[in-house]
Amino acid sequence: MTEFRMPSLGADMDAGTLIEWTVTPGAPVKRGDIVAVVETQKGAIEIEVFEDGVFERPLVEIGTKVPVGLPIAVIAAGAAAAVEPSSAAAPLVEAAPPVAAATTPVSAAESVFVPELAETVPPTPPAAPVAAAVMSAPPAKSTPMEGRPRVTRGAGGLAEPAGVDLGGLVGTGRGGEIVLADVEARIAAKPAAKPAAAPTPAPAAGRGIDPAAMRAAIAAAMARSKREIPHYYLTDTVDLTRAEAFVTTSNAAREPADRLLLGTLFVKAVARAVKKYPEFNGHFVDGTFAASKAVHVGVAVNIRGTGLVAPAIHDTDRLGLDELMAAMRDLVVRVRAGRFRSSELADPTITVSSLGERGVEALWGVIYPPQVAIVGFGTPMVRPWAVDGMVGPRKTVVVTLAGDHRVSDGHRGALFLHTIVTLLQEPEAL
Repeated sequence: MTEFRMPSLGADMDAGTLIEWTVTPGAPVKRGDIVAVVETQKGAIEIEVFEDGVFERPLVEIGTKVPVGLPIAVIAAGAAAAVEPSSAAAPLVEAAPPVAAATTPVSAAESVFVPELAETVPPTPPAAPVAAAVMSAPPAKSTPMEGRPRVTRGAGGLAEPAGVDLGGLVGTGRGGEIVLADVEARIAAKPAAKPAAAPTPAPAAGRGIDPAAMRAAIAAAMARSKREIPHYYLTDTVDLTRAEAFVTTSNAAREPADRLLLGTLFVKAVARAVKKYPEFNGHFVDGTFAASKAVHVGVAVNIRGTGLVAPAIHDTDRLGLDELMAAMRDLVVRVRAGRFRSSELADPTITVSSLGERGVEALWGVIYPPQVAIVGFGTPMVRPWAVDGMVGPRKTVVVTLAGDHRVSDGHRGALFLHTIVTLLQEPEAL
């Protein structure tokens, strides 16, 4: 049997609030399955398991704030048979002090990946340890009133601001209970509503996100980065004429929802270049840099009125441009709904931030530890540009690199940046 523990979802996360179990005792689970939903300042995070087995029983009550590293469930490894929950389970006395989150990275701008600031992902600010109640049976849910359906906390928290009538839903959870997935399915099926003549201010995107707390967390992460990481900065300008022509040609016969954006090429170029220069792709932990064999680019997304987050697109270098564009669109939709998966927040290996159409020429990123680099793209602009001795108007973009001097230097950084520029001149090869 294995104790499944509250994962760290950021270098400064100390705790998360359990809001939903998505599996029942005795259910088989496999690596990557979502077993719980945890709420942090980033929103509702779907927690995945990392091994095959059987979900034996939960250990904490829904609504409990659980420190990182504390056991939250028991999972029988492999194909072991499910064990019937026992009422005589040994109680967990009290939550241990928060375990320092030192090795799991999270990182931190609007095009399809909408940035607004040259920052990285905000971590969750420290939270005081809270006692966690042990459960020897399935987690207790709120008792429904007569004639009303049972609803999990996560489902109820999403339904109200989204205007979903819970009375009209058929729950797919235990005993017909309405779970988060039921509400999300109803929202996805609803036609877009016409805006009211005088709309009232909408709550910040993302359930449970406190804008002030998130902004404070961003400040704390950036202050730590500037204290600990010896940054160096490089910049270059890219002629986007060929890239823009490639995108225009590719989109000619496509429906709007399937069209490529320039931002897709930016992300793919970085993913390809970092394979040649692995010192920019990985994590610096406990005085040692570990290059990552996989390329998980953290794509910075602006959560309107709240802050930034940069979940990873896994194996970015292996995705075709259409696959990458679809992944980026999906990421933006889920991020703005305050919905992430724990693996997306746990393992970005380098971050890409873009100011899209914000009108700013360049951005200078701040590295999110334990990553060692962030690549920034400004707003594409028309500038006078010399080609074959003739000056004319060309669409260009400024690309910047912030590197960690403990791992790389300006020489290698210049080669890395030049490779990104070269790849964007050859969009057909991306």
